[in-house]
Amino acid sequence: MTETTERTFTLPDLGEGLVEATVLEWLAAPGDRIERNAPLVELETTKSAVEVPSPFSGTVLRLHAEVDDVVPVGAALVTFEVEQEAGIVGTVPKEEKAARRRVRLRPPED
Repeated sequence: MTETTERTFTLPDLGEGLVEATVLEWLAAPGDRIERNAPLVELETTKSAVEVPSPFSGTVLRLHAEVDDVVPVGAALVTFEVEQEAGIVGTVPKEEKAARRRVRLRPPED
């Protein structure tokens, strides 16, 4: 059984004490299906331009900033609808069998 849920991605800390970034270009639009790690948005900081990948696989529901908007670190950037496998309460995930190893007791003959 698969459930969907909304997940909002906030502007991550892009490092080196940066507190904001400007949206240069959205690489996905509302309604688009996007895979995890696919290019999502191109941002510009005072140091450089950077392409930020999607943190989720799912459908883009809302963009929270327009091109040329300045977005502070921690502010909502995009909201996704993501699918999650629903688990059954009280069950333990099945473990995969360990791979069998064959041990050669004598060296191969030439």
